[in-house]
Amino acid sequence: MRRRTSCALAMLLILTACGKTDTGRPAAAQSRSSQPPGDAEMLGREVFDLVDRAIDYRGSHMGRPASSFRQMGIDSLSGATVRRLVNLEREPVVTVAFRKPGAHQILSCRGDSQILEEASLNGGRFTLMCTTASGAQRPVRVGDTPDR
Repeated sequence: MRRRTSCALAMLLILTACGKTDTGRPAAAQSRSSQPPGDAEMLGREVFDLVDRAIDYRGSHMGRPASSFRQMGIDSLSGATVRRLVNLEREPVVTVAFRKPGAHQILSCRGDSQILEEASLNGGRFTLMCTTASGAQRPVRVGDTPDR
């Protein structure tokens, strides 16, 4: 009987702790982690589309990569972003940055052709290298949903 009581008490403590909302982290860190990844998602989808189009261009021009977005018929400026294309050994590297970075946690993201393969293997999820408002660069996973 005593063992059952201690097991029940342990389960009660575990369940109580699981329902606890205060994790001991500072409020700023909690708000950043619970923020929807809108900046990274927006930049990531644009980077993905531009890399895909750059690879298509290279494939349809006998292996010659485009030297600029203009050559591909794509504007380097959109209403919200600036787009840059660099070729490293015929591999396109695309960077997309916000034109008005003041209100964003993530300022820019970049990716190359590896994100296409990663997305096809991981159900649409891929990793970009992004620059945060503090200037730090870190990998950011795009395509993750909170319920997964």
